[in-house]
Amino acid sequence: MASEANSRVLSGFLDYLRIEKGLAANSISAYTTDILQFSEFLEKHKRLLLSARRNDVREFLQQLFSNQVDGRSVGRKLSALRHLYRYLLLDKRIDYDPTLNIESPRQWKVLPKSLARDEVESTLASPMTLLASGDRNSKDAVALAARDRAMLELLYAGALRVSEMVNATLEDLKLESGYMLVRGKGDKERIVPLGKPAQDALSEYLAQGRPVLAEMRGSKPPKNAARSSSISMKNSPSLFIARGGRRLTRQRVWQMVGAASVASGRHASPHMLRHSCATHMVENGADLRTVQTILGHSDISTTQIYTHLALDRLRTVYQKHHPRAKGR
Repeated sequence: MASEANSRVLSGFLDYLRIEKGLAANSISAYTTDILQFSEFLEKHKRLLLSARRNDVREFLQQLFSNQVDGRSVGRKLSALRHLYRYLLLDKRIDYDPTLNIESPRQWKVLPKSLARDEVESTLASPMTLLASGDRNSKDAVALAARDRAMLELLYAGALRVSEMVNATLEDLKLESGYMLVRGKGDKERIVPLGKPAQDALSEYLAQGRPVLAEMRGSKPPKNAARSSSISMKNSPSLFIARGGRRLTRQRVWQMVGAASVASGRHASPHMLRHSCATHMVENGADLRTVQTILGHSDISTTQIYTHLALDRLRTVYQKHHPRAKGR
């Protein structure tokens, strides 16, 4: 009974996120996972989502910490619960929000991991370095290396999320103008400028990599695929494609970045390249509003996680140039 009641609550909330809020499928999937976990916790204590109290939320968070769940993940789950109970309160399903006055975990404010500049350079150069030590005469190997290098440059130059990159189309790329149109969370659009290294890598991929990939045979052709569907895959509108023009998966991008980062001596993820972009911009004096725009954050408070970098730089400049700040 409890599980059925909780399922109905969750179903209504997900419809609200999908229809009224217009959230992307990946965001809805994350909300589903987090709230289901809390729902299962409540069911063990014979409680419902509609009757949860503040102490239930506290005990749930404490259990996560005791199971070695990192602070950022705990903070994300608390955020999902806040959204759920705000929705239920507005819908007059409850008269009390159990997430009120529960502070986000301190670890939530920890700066996301990023790569040092030399580590970024090694990671971005990795596809071509590996190609040089392998079969440079293979058109397939050259095409894959060109694609992977272009994706790495774009992840770092434009601070793209993986979902934004795999969903990017050829029409989104305005290479001659030096920018790209990116569709982020909630289908919000933003313009991301591209530096010359990213533009060069993308030009090479479009000229030498993508046409070859479109003609390459995949290791596992789709079952019962008609000839017409094979042709349509080769004419895919996607910017980045897999062999045979097939859609590139998120998992493949994660694998590619992990393999490329071996050269830096430190395992990296696509999200680390996104955070590295923001970190290095702030270190070089970029204002938070600009960083917010490039990252696609709807709220400046999300970008303020990088504030301490700006303060560190401010302190360094002050100590270097102010007469009273210099040591004797």
